[in-house]
Amino acid sequence: MKDKDLPLDNDLRSLEELTDQANKILVSLESEKDLNNSVERYQELLKLNKIIEKKFHKDFKNINEETINKIKKIINKK
Repeated sequence: MKDKDLPLDNDLRSLEELTDQANKILVSLESEKDLNNSVERYQELLKLNKIIEKKFHKDFKNINEETINKIKKIINKK
């Protein structure tokens, strides 16, 4: 899935909000009797999963960089 296919407004939302949205989609998919009606919702869930994954990796990278910087400051003080 290309980045251009992903909605831009999801970049402003937190991981928790995106996860809540994914959970709501899952609940609706699980309650759906006719799988033909679920195709669009499933595609939406796949896109949302990709967005969550990218946001998680971005947040992880930021935390990692902050930790490295803090360690360097501690080492330089000695």
